[in-house]
Amino acid sequence: MTLTNQNIESLLALCKDGNQLAQLEVYNRYQKGMYNVSLRIVKNSAEAEDVMQESFITAFSKLDTFKGTATFGSWLKRIVVNNSIAQYRKSQRFVDMDEENFSNEIEETMERTNEDYRDVRTQQLVQAMDLLNTSYKTIISLHFIEGYDYEEICEVMEISYANCRTLISRAKESLRKKIALL
Repeated sequence: MTLTNQNIESLLALCKDGNQLAQLEVYNRYQKGMYNVSLRIVKNSAEAEDVMQESFITAFSKLDTFKGTATFGSWLKRIVVNNSIAQYRKSQRFVDMDEENFSNEIEETMERTNEDYRDVRTQQLVQAMDLLNTSYKTIISLHFIEGYDYEEICEVMEISYANCRTLISRAKESLRKKIALL
C-alpha cells in the first residue's frame, strides 16, 4: 500500500516515528486548505505561506500532544488560525496607514474582488467585509467562514464569552449596513 492510500491515523503514526514521506503526504493533503485559512487572516500571500509552513512544523513536532478527540484537520486548523492571528497582530504593530493609503488598498481589494468573484452578491459581501474594522472582520471570519463556535472564538481571540457575543452581534450589524451601502 502506498502512502497516498493510507488513512490519516496510520500516516500520523508514521509521522510520529519521523517518517518524512508520511509527513510530506500529510502536508500535501492539508496544505491548500491551511494556506487559505491563513490567507484570510493575514491577507498576505507570502506571510500566509510562511505561517502555514511554520504551523506544519509545529504540528509535526507536537504530534504527541494530539489526543484524537477532534479530527487531525481541525487540530491543525486551530494551530494555523492561532499562528495566523499572532502573525497578523505582529504585522499590524508596524503598519501605520494614513487615510489615502487605506483608500487605495480598499480600491485594490475591490478590483481584485471583481476579478475573482462572478456572483454580484458574493462581490458585495466580500467588499463589505473588506470595509469592516479588523476585529469585526476577524470574528466574522472565524465564526461564519471557519465555523468556530463562541467558546472557540473566545479562546483564540482571548476575550470573554459576553464580549464575543457582543462583537459578533455588532459585526453582523455593521456588515448589514455596509452591504446596504453597496
